[in-house]
Amino acid sequence: MGKLLDRAIAEMNSLPEPEQEAIAAWLLAEIESEKKWDELFAKPSSVIERMADEAIREHEAGLTEPLDPEKL
Repeated sequence: MGKLLDRAIAEMNSLPEPEQEAIAAWLLAEIESEKKWDELFAKPSSVIERMADEAIREHEAGLTEPLDPEKL
């Protein structure tokens, strides 16, 4: 375990148990969130990539028009 984490845990041990539990719950939720983002970006073909590929195909097929902000 890293020194900073050791220090944080030592500090946390001095807090009342409800505060320790709240910090632990927050930390575990953060770790889970990071895992989900890592899994999402590790997927070979995300929704955004598929949409970009479709837009490129439509443009190459002449199905797009130049954007005119005055017409928005």
